[in-house]
Amino acid sequence: MLKVSNSGISLNTSTAIEPQIKAAVISLLDAIKRADGKVIASEMERLDQCLTRGRQEGLLHPQLEHFLQNRSYAKALMFLGGETDIPAGACGGRKARS
Repeated sequence: MLKVSNSGISLNTSTAIEPQIKAAVISLLDAIKRADGKVIASEMERLDQCLTRGRQEGLLHPQLEHFLQNRSYAKALMFLGGETDIPAGACGGRKARS
């Protein structure tokens, strides 16, 4: 996506990686439902590569990075879909709420 500002035109790369992540998460969750181990492994590798690239290039929102790092793919999909009421989980070693 091109971004025009007072300093000129630049490529907004943070949005360029998000569609790739979203497609991989959707494919992964579908593969899990179908118990397709080959696709599961492939999409998890793809998501790990996106996470690595996103970290190196500073492309990821910190919350999205957190979800990908912790393999909270359903939450990552919610985030990418623009949802703001994402439930808290058992992150950081804290016990989940009952």
